[in-house]
Amino acid sequence: MQLTYDILKTYQENYDAGPSLEGGGVTCPEVPLKRLLGYQVRSRLGIAAGLLLNSRWIEAYSSLGFDLLTYKTVRSSYRPCYPLPNWVFVSDDGQINGPIYYRESPPEDTSAVTSSVCFGMPSMSPDVWRPDVARAKEALRDGQLLIVSVVGTPEAGWGGEEMANDFAECAAWAVEAGADIVEANLSCPNVCTAEGSIYLDPEFSRGVATTVRSRIGKVPLLMKVGYFEEESLMRSFLQAVSAAVDGVTMVNGLTRPVLYPDGRPVFGSDYVQAGVLGRSIHRASVQSVQMAKRIARSEGLDLSVLAVGGASVLADIKDFFDVGADAVLMGSSPMYCPSLAADAKLHCRDW
Repeated sequence: MQLTYDILKTYQENYDAGPSLEGGGVTCPEVPLKRLLGYQVRSRLGIAAGLLLNSRWIEAYSSLGFDLLTYKTVRSSYRPCYPLPNWVFVSDDGQINGPIYYRESPPEDTSAVTSSVCFGMPSMSPDVWRPDVARAKEALRDGQLLIVSVVGTPEAGWGGEEMANDFAECAAWAVEAGADIVEANLSCPNVCTAEGSIYLDPEFSRGVATTVRSRIGKVPLLMKVGYFEEESLMRSFLQAVSAAVDGVTMVNGLTRPVLYPDGRPVFGSDYVQAGVLGRSIHRASVQSVQMAKRIARSEGLDLSVLAVGGASVLADIKDFFDVGADAVLMGSSPMYCPSLAADAKLHCRDW
């Protein structure tokens, strides 16, 4: 199995090297334009925040037919990556709770891959990422959009207002650099600080949404969220942010203990809980998207839903569109299925 991100190397090494794409690009079929968030797009297929570390990664994957490209989450200050390992393969147990266990290599069947990540939302400093976002924008082809994911970085003594302002500053910088869409990341399954679970606080989320909106004008704004265990909390969240945002991106992985078979934490004692991606989370992600669309309809909320979660084969993409997703973003699968978007366009020109 070809991996475009070398999981044995550091985040910085992968950042500097760009993706490892053997054999060059793929041939993408011509497909009709679609509408998304006020834009004409070649397809409603893309990559979620995570794999696209910088403009080199954006340019490479734009050539492979992914048309909604999310620049990995950036901050208002430099944040180093957690130590290795950052990305491992785990065994799919069909559950969404409880420990999940390390496996030495991925299954041969790419549709069966489940992995776990523990990066800690690293970020280059703004003087690095701001000009690089501009380069990423210049690399896009017609009908492609650049989404820039941003997050607030808490400092000692900060409250909700300071965090919201930090989100907004990053968002404004992203727009100045060329972002077509801003995504405020309210969820991360493997950080130990407050920015990893904002989405579970509807009023805090509302404050972030309204403050960011005040700084970016009419540029489309998304909120990225994790898994809601209760429909009532998802409903409260969507009601709280709907006046200020254009949509939500879900689901940002599931948080579970990630262990070796002998019980030791794979990512060390400081990071027993980590994000789980891929096959194991697909069913829960589809159900979450379906629930969000149902709530939006029942409450009269004008919100788009960009689906994420375990889409590694065409049937997975269809699952999301069948429950009403407005777009499908792949998270981990483009690392080992780089031709997935091109294959999807061959299968269904309407995606």
